[in-house]
Amino acid sequence: MIFDFGYRLRELRKNKNMTQTQVAKRLSLSKTTISGYENNIKTPSLEVLTKMSIFYGVSTDYILGLENRKMLPIDGLTASQEEIIRKLLAEFEKSNKYRTMPV
Repeated sequence: MIFDFGYRLRELRKNKNMTQTQVAKRLSLSKTTISGYENNIKTPSLEVLTKMSIFYGVSTDYILGLENRKMLPIDGLTASQEEIIRKLLAEFEKSNKYRTMPV
């Protein structure tokens, strides 16, 4: 499967229910620039890629198609809340480990 950088950006933007204009304003870019990224006409700089990563809450690798895992930001949580999330993730991983694959 061929990775479509623009499609991934469009998907991230739509998941936030935002327009290209809204995203452009939040990232201090023009709507034309955001459109260029989403249509694979322009390539963002490393600085812009990092800004998008933080804004969308995903890794730069996810935006670039190098991985398909999304990030879950935990900024602002207490140590106790972080521990609860770690335990939940461990349980999810454990249940996925024992799930059988259909034949």
